[in-house]
Parts: sequence; structure tokens; C-alpha cells
Amino acid sequence: MTLILIGLILWIVPHMFKRLAPDMAASIPEGPRKGSVAVLSVLAIVLMVIGYRGASGEVYWGVSSATRGINNLLMVFAFYLYASSGAKTRITRYIRHPQLTAVIVWAVAHILVNGNSESFLLFGGLLAWAIAEIVVLNRAQPDWTPAHAVPIKKEVTAVIATIVVVGIVGAIHTWLGYNPFG
Repeated sequence: MTLILIGLILWIVPHMFKRLAPDMAASIPEGPRKGSVAVLSVLAIVLMVIGYRGASGEVYWGVSSATRGINNLLMVFAFYLYASSGAKTRITRYIRHPQLTAVIVWAVAHILVNGNSESFLLFGGLLAWAIAEIVVLNRAQPDWTPAHAVPIKKEVTAVIATIVVVGIVGAIHTWLGYNPFG
């Protein structure tokens, strides 16, 4: 579980660096700063995946058809939130940070369906990061104006993107040995 923890640190620190140390971040040119965040993010994901797949912690509850079904519904919603951020759909008029909210929904879904200590560490850590990121962003920019009226085309785009990504992610999970569909 050490790799999961190192991966979480490598994910959280670069993502929050700009907001927690704005003067230091401003002193680094944008290209190298963004490049560093990208490289550290990829490394973090690799470490978290390897750490999670190699972990064997306590199991508090196992996968059931009920938790799997709830997980899948939450995952569709999480992917829709993420897609809606780029498409600026209607939901972005009500949810200020749809990508971070998607991470929260995704993390809760995975904790619910897995119920083991490595899931609590990995998904709980990312859940805590997303919540902290929302708090920091809202404190830095307390005023928020919801998005403008949204054409139906953007909703359709987000729904299609959601369906495609759910299929791809489901296929990848199945390939890795975790059939999300039962």
C-alpha cells in the first residue's frame, strides 16, 4: 500500500501546488510547470494502479449485485459530470466544479463496491483531495456565475461521450480482470 500512498502524494501535491503556493508557482514558467504536473500525474497513476493491484488488505465487505448496480449507476453519473464540464451542459449551471464532483462520485462508487482497505486508501485519498480542491478553489474565487443557457446539442454530445467512455472503461476493467457488469 506504500505505492498507493506515494502515488496519492505525487497526484495531490502538483495538483494543489498552484493554489497553495501561488507565488512559487508563478515563478515557474507555465510550460515547465504544466509539463511537470503532467509527468507527475502519469507517474502517480502508474504507482496507484500498481500499488492497488498488488495490495492485499482487509476486506470489510465484498462485491454484491446491489453494490455493483449502484456503482455502475454512480459511474454513469460521474462520467456524465466529467463530460458535461467540457460540453458546458445544463448541469454546469448548478454544479460549480463538475470534474471534481465527478471524482467525488467516482471515489464513493469505488469504495462502495470494493469495501477493502486498499480501496479506502486509494479512493478515499482521491475523494479527500477532490473535496479539499473544491474548498480551496471556492475560497480563492468565492463569486460564481452559473453557465449560460445550453443548447440541446451540448447535452446530446455529453450523453454520447458518457456512453462511449462507459463502454471503453468497462472494457478496460474487464480486460484487467474486474468485470464491472457482473
